[in-house]
Amino acid sequence: MAGELNGRRVAILATDGVERVELEQPRQVLDGAGAQTVLLSIKTGEIAARKHDLEDAGTFSVDRLVGEASPDEFDALLLPGGTVNPDKLRMEPTAVTFVRNFVQSGKPVAAICHGPWNLVEADVARGRRLTSWPSVRTDLRNAGAEVVDEEVVTDGNLTTSRSPDDLPAFCERIVAEFSRAPQSAGSGSR
Repeated sequence: MAGELNGRRVAILATDGVERVELEQPRQVLDGAGAQTVLLSIKTGEIAARKHDLEDAGTFSVDRLVGEASPDEFDALLLPGGTVNPDKLRMEPTAVTFVRNFVQSGKPVAAICHGPWNLVEADVARGRRLTSWPSVRTDLRNAGAEVVDEEVVTDGNLTTSRSPDDLPAFCERIVAEFSRAPQSAGSGSR
């Protein structure tokens, strides 16, 4: 997998309540494949991670505010879950706009577990074949998505997965999908 992403810039959008393994494991795989990952959030400093939504699981340092970033700067977007994280993000207009614009750009977007809530709020789930954590599926259906129960699903530029148990398949798929995307002119430099 090393070098497959050749310096592509991947935005990771998260805030307090992110499920640690859903941010950390894909980020390690993406970095290992040659990507430059940038953690965007709705606040500066650090965000608090969780384990199984209930236990403290350390913090992650935020690289930039999502409101100061543009999808044009990135080649792909990762939306990790955790129940609280996407719930907070979908209440922040700059985060919702960023997700909507990213999906509409045609660039690859990957969301796992509760992460697809961001796709619902951005109104980009309609007509798409998606999966998620079971409790999010009704929201996806109500937003017009075709919901399936599979470990990883790709529909156009959207890749979704159900839970941390699916991380091996999810990580393999996002490297493949992100590597197919044309590299932006801004990639490869910070």
